[in-house]
Amino acid sequence: MPHAGKTIPVAFLLGVGVLSSPAGHAQSQAPKQAPVQNWSFKGPLGHFDLAAVQRGYAVFAGVCASCHGLTQVHFSDLAATGLTSAEIAALAETWQVPDGLDGEGRLKHRKANPDDALPPPYPTPQAARAANRGAVPPDLSRITQVYPGGADRVFALLTGYGGQALSTATGGAGGFANPYAIGHRTAMPPPLRDGAVVYADGTQATAELEARDVTTFLAWVSNPHADSKRRLGVGVALYLCFLATLLVILKRRIWSHVRK
Repeated sequence: MPHAGKTIPVAFLLGVGVLSSPAGHAQSQAPKQAPVQNWSFKGPLGHFDLAAVQRGYAVFAGVCASCHGLTQVHFSDLAATGLTSAEIAALAETWQVPDGLDGEGRLKHRKANPDDALPPPYPTPQAARAANRGAVPPDLSRITQVYPGGADRVFALLTGYGGQALSTATGGAGGFANPYAIGHRTAMPPPLRDGAVVYADGTQATAELEARDVTTFLAWVSNPHADSKRRLGVGVALYLCFLATLLVILKRRIWSHVRK
């Protein structure tokens, strides 16, 4: 799953709305309710599909990482997705991370190692604004937890484009039409297309599958210990049920000789 160069612009998941009239119009410009999706990781007995998580990383690295960061994630954290130490080391080496300044005061870079965090795509917010028409693409480390609507809305936003850019000729703010963005407009162009990445497992990469996989990956990144917590919760529940049953049996045995 190599890291592609910064050649594909990616969505700014927090769309910026244009509110030009009073409360009634503002309400009409509220993001559309995202359709509920059947995610494997939903519910107390849910679990992450690690194959989808790995494919989602490929989409992030090949598309999203050109504008968005995952600065709260270290390469070594990806071991929980099923990758081996050798695979993680090889994956880290495809990234460049800052490594101080050279003798002339310019920023140096080196190949990443497993202990490094995934590097941000821009050195400063000012550089991000300059490259993205004034918008700063958000860090995606906790996007499905802090973004209203969670994974459902992230997926809806990625797949919900109207297909036409909004004109600025009449004084509008421009951007791209998307009913799931604030103001039904987002600064990001449609980021995904069929075959945007090549999956290592041979799965055919359609735009919808890419959106579903990268949303699954971002949900895992936002809560990487969810599966272990659910397993612990199920174990505790089973233990308490066993203990309650044992106590009932013990109570009946102790009090069985007492006449009512």
